[in-house]
Amino acid sequence: MKLNILYLLYKAKMNSTGKCPVRCRVTYNNRRKEFSTGLFISPTNWLSKQQAIKPEEPDANLIETQLSLIKTKLSQAFLFLQVKDSEFNVDDIYKQYKGETPKKEFGVMEVYNLHSDRIKKLIGIDIKEVTYSKYIESGRHLKSFIKYKFKASDIQLKALKSSFLEHYEYYLKTEKTFQQSTLNKAIQRFRKVIKYAVSEDYLDKDPFMLYKAKRVKKEILFLSPEQLKKLEEAAFKIKRIQQIKDMFVFCCYTGLGFTEMKQVKKEDITLEFDGELWLNVRRAKTNRSYKVPLLPKAQEIKEMYDDVGSEYLFPSISNPNFNAYLKEIADLVGIEFNLTHHIARKTFASTVLLYNNVPIEVVSKLLGHSKIQTTQDSYGKIVQKKISEEMIRINKKFIS
Repeated sequence: MKLNILYLLYKAKMNSTGKCPVRCRVTYNNRRKEFSTGLFISPTNWLSKQQAIKPEEPDANLIETQLSLIKTKLSQAFLFLQVKDSEFNVDDIYKQYKGETPKKEFGVMEVYNLHSDRIKKLIGIDIKEVTYSKYIESGRHLKSFIKYKFKASDIQLKALKSSFLEHYEYYLKTEKTFQQSTLNKAIQRFRKVIKYAVSEDYLDKDPFMLYKAKRVKKEILFLSPEQLKKLEEAAFKIKRIQQIKDMFVFCCYTGLGFTEMKQVKKEDITLEFDGELWLNVRRAKTNRSYKVPLLPKAQEIKEMYDDVGSEYLFPSISNPNFNAYLKEIADLVGIEFNLTHHIARKTFASTVLLYNNVPIEVVSKLLGHSKIQTTQDSYGKIVQKKISEEMIRINKKFIS
């Protein structure tokens, strides 16, 4: 942690009078900073080991005085930063020597709030308002952790250690009783803030570069072919319940999310290049185009609702109410697990597509996933099960 100041001649830049520029090399904490002093000396009159000039050099006393003054100012800059009792590097020493304003030291929550203000302006452009709301919510969790752990409203950004996320994860798990998937999302948002801090040069490097979140493998719930058929054939006297059933089955054959189903318009179903009807909407979650051919069962349901006097295909309903009706439908039909709208999308991927030998690459495209890895992570077991069933079928063929 000692400051070392060394003068050396830059002989490769000798001028027409045979003199070389004098450079100053400052070393601190195993890092160097080199700069020109603006002075010139003949290499034959420079004593490198003694860091001194021979009397034969013209203006030797004046040059030595100037070199001594540079060294004194560097030492003063070093002392000033030490007195501040905060971390600094060799570049900070040079900036202080030059009289430049030191780089502002940000707090963790200060940067988090800056990032939140930045993405707020992207609402309706690149992100949804719900995304911004989730960042605000995660910010509250982070602030409560800092207060709990450090007994302060904020801590210095540069004070972050690699163990911070481990302590934060433990806090979310024990004090907030979050499930692993929920706390993973909170940490993921915080890490995006840290990447923003690094990109803005508020932080030299990402202290969490080696951190790996614990992966959560959820069981994929979907309707089996038998359950789906049973649901399709069920008829209900109460109009609203029948509508909910139709809407759910429609999503089982199109893979629509709840928001897309609610907003699908009749004009979104068009005759395409292959002479077949296709559904063309944008996914609310990713804002990507979502195109899928309309299978016969989906076409049948679509025709049932074509005469409804609205630009939208289905009647409006809230997600909680939709799922409440689904719970009632599940009880009536005899489905033993909790039926929610999201299971329709899972049923589309598994029972309708993968169980009918549609390649996973095509399934990934139809689901609107940006990466095939997302599809493989979610439906890999279903693919393995299908392969197993096919191998058993082949084995029986050989045995017989």
